[in-house]
Amino acid sequence: MEALFIFIAKSSGLLVLFYCAYYFLLRKETFFNSSRWFLLAGLVTSVVLPFLVYTQIVWIEPAPVQTEITNTISALNYTPVSSQNIEKETFEINWNYVALAVYGIGFLALLIKFAIDFYSLSSILKGKEVQQQADFKFVDINENIAPFSYFDYIVYNSSMFTASELENIIEHEKVHSDQNHTLDVLISRVFCVLFWFNPIIWLYKKAILQNLEFIADNEAAKKISDKKAYQYTLLKITTHESCVAITNHFYQSLIKKRIVMLNKNQSKKRNYLKYYAIIPALVAFVFLFQIKTIAQEKERKEQNDLEVNKKTDPIYVFKIHKNTTDQELKEMAEKLKKNHDIDVVISDVKRNNKKELTAIKVDIQKGTGEAQSMQVEGDEAIKTCGIVITLESNGSKKIGLTTDGAIDKPMVVGNHVVEISGENVTDINTGDLTPPTPPIPPVFPTGPMPQAPTVDMSKMPKPPVAPADHKDKVAMAKFEKELAEFEKKMESWEPDMSAFEKQVDEIMSQREAIFEKEMAKYEIAMEKFNIDMDKFTQDVEQKYGKDSKLYEVNMKQYDKDMRQYEIEMKQHQKEMKQHEKELKRMEKESRKS
Repeated sequence: MEALFIFIAKSSGLLVLFYCAYYFLLRKETFFNSSRWFLLAGLVTSVVLPFLVYTQIVWIEPAPVQTEITNTISALNYTPVSSQNIEKETFEINWNYVALAVYGIGFLALLIKFAIDFYSLSSILKGKEVQQQADFKFVDINENIAPFSYFDYIVYNSSMFTASELENIIEHEKVHSDQNHTLDVLISRVFCVLFWFNPIIWLYKKAILQNLEFIADNEAAKKISDKKAYQYTLLKITTHESCVAITNHFYQSLIKKRIVMLNKNQSKKRNYLKYYAIIPALVAFVFLFQIKTIAQEKERKEQNDLEVNKKTDPIYVFKIHKNTTDQELKEMAEKLKKNHDIDVVISDVKRNNKKELTAIKVDIQKGTGEAQSMQVEGDEAIKTCGIVITLESNGSKKIGLTTDGAIDKPMVVGNHVVEISGENVTDINTGDLTPPTPPIPPVFPTGPMPQAPTVDMSKMPKPPVAPADHKDKVAMAKFEKELAEFEKKMESWEPDMSAFEKQVDEIMSQREAIFEKEMAKYEIAMEKFNIDMDKFTQDVEQKYGKDSKLYEVNMKQYDKDMRQYEIEMKQHQKEMKQHEKELKRMEKESRKS
């Protein structure tokens, strides 16, 4: 579940990245075909790049070497006193499943809408006469809908247009069909179904459709001798607003922009470099989110001697396992008394029919005072455990009862370590293990954004009305003159947004730089946290054993800490969504122009 949410977050972030690059750098350029492939590349990248993860291995020094214990003891059914503090299970809402359910409802609704659109298209084409000409299939219908193309189908209502207008429309739709623009439309619709919750994907789809119209207008205008007549057709067609959703239809609610783009001078070749501005951003994305660091211990040499780590403090291990005989237990107690002046009393020994140890009690004593004890009872053979003695440089000794664990720092079952120096015996409480604290994710910098320049829409020039009779030369001459004046007014009326866009770019660049630095620090802190968490889990298992209730208590505390960490990550995602909303607000302000 977490992996799914991470993928969605990364993919949505890449969509925002490509859309911002197109909106602020490329939408006013006349490299329409290049913009088409740029936008499609953004969709593909948003799906593929999150799966491309580079694994970086960080070598760390190995944990202290532990010798193989020669005698083992089972911790089966062993219950320490402090294990009574078990947390009660509480009912909690799994918000991951709630979010997944909401997503599924939206996905299903849009999928049904997609299917309905296909059905509507098939209903229009069903039973219609098709005229095959070269690579195109022409369908003349009676429905009052805008002309459209769908792969090699070109559909129109000839009764709604004059012969010259119909010729212009067909040239336009031929470009859509010849360049397979229907694929772009379908791909953008699929992404809207998958990422319906992301507002940027709907703006992204609109940008794709708008750019396809620019391509078709530009190519059609090259084949049409009367460029002005083509623009008249654009103005006339605005009255036919009914269209089929999954097709390239001649009418789009951007006639003003299409007319402006038709009359715009070709962009300078040096502006083509703007397409490469996305590369540094993608490289930064890979370094921040697509490099996984794995900590790996350096190879170490195992030692099987009873005395290990001679360069520091000597450690002696006496092992008890299920096949240890009574004679071996007796010899172990004598050896501990003779070599280390430690009294070890072994009692309550029980065996099964296979002569395997199933119960045993071990008391470590100094004189008449009990320092430490452990008792194991069960129906099955015991597991590995042992008596660990650490000889320190000052001559003192630390002893403990432990399962297979870190020999340098024995994990004592009774939660006590006994330090023996001369005639003095001291009990030292080791305390409970504390899980590491996860780092707090950084917050994306926020603040006021510059206001977009206000535009007086009332002063927007109104397009002239074409005469009803195109054969009236006087009326047509007057209309052409009015249209020429309208085009000049439109060019002068269009507001200059360059200063506003530059301000927004500078502010967002500064905030992104600050956020990237904080994210880099956060990633390093998370790597350390993951390493510390792995070590903590191992320490808990070694100290308490997987079958003990204390291990269960510590793991529940770990789960509680991780839930808190998930809450913090959700807050981080919320802040990123707020950032996306701010970009959306800027988009709306810019569209007012």
